[in-house]
Amino acid sequence: MEPIETTVAAVRDVGPDAVAIDIETPDDFAAEPGQFVKLSTTIDGETEGRFYTVSSPRVEETFEFTVSYDPEEGGAFSEYLVNIEAGDTVEITGPFGDDYYQGEERVVVLAGGPGIGPAVAIAERALADGHEAAVVYRDDDPIHETRLATLAGTTADVFVLSEDDSLPDAVADVLTGERGEQVFVYGFADFLDDAAAAVEAAGGDPDASKAENFG
Repeated sequence: MEPIETTVAAVRDVGPDAVAIDIETPDDFAAEPGQFVKLSTTIDGETEGRFYTVSSPRVEETFEFTVSYDPEEGGAFSEYLVNIEAGDTVEITGPFGDDYYQGEERVVVLAGGPGIGPAVAIAERALADGHEAAVVYRDDDPIHETRLATLAGTTADVFVLSEDDSLPDAVADVLTGERGEQVFVYGFADFLDDAAAAVEAAGGDPDASKAENFG
């Protein structure tokens, strides 16, 4: 799979130290929310790249990924992303990943940190397809709050938790165990562990979840 050059269409702030980057969809590119691509560029003669999960419900014309960064951590690639602008060219490779939305009748998406990007995308897509959706998101500094508020105004169940709130209680509220329900989990390793324990406590099967570890 060879990298494809494309163009940044827009960059938006979506919360504390987080941006959403829209890029023009290359010809013949197809992906579902929850899949990921590798974004790469050349910095000081060296190819640098990282993987980012699709955070838009569809990929026609443009598609989005969400970048959360630590301004104190720095690094050449982080600096590149922080300063990227509409009109810049980038290379993408992909899509990759098997744990994505596939038309499930009810989606329950558990997200921590930047995992909210694919979470809102999957919920939005499920609702657009006439299905049910629930989002449980844990972060002391929430991002994508506008999209979460829009989802909360629909039939979706939306819980935004701080680190002190009970994840198991929220998961128990949204997990029905009914046929056609699929749990998705996106976030860093510690959140995936907590989510698996919460799903199990609610009577679900954590091994049946579609999960992506952000590191």
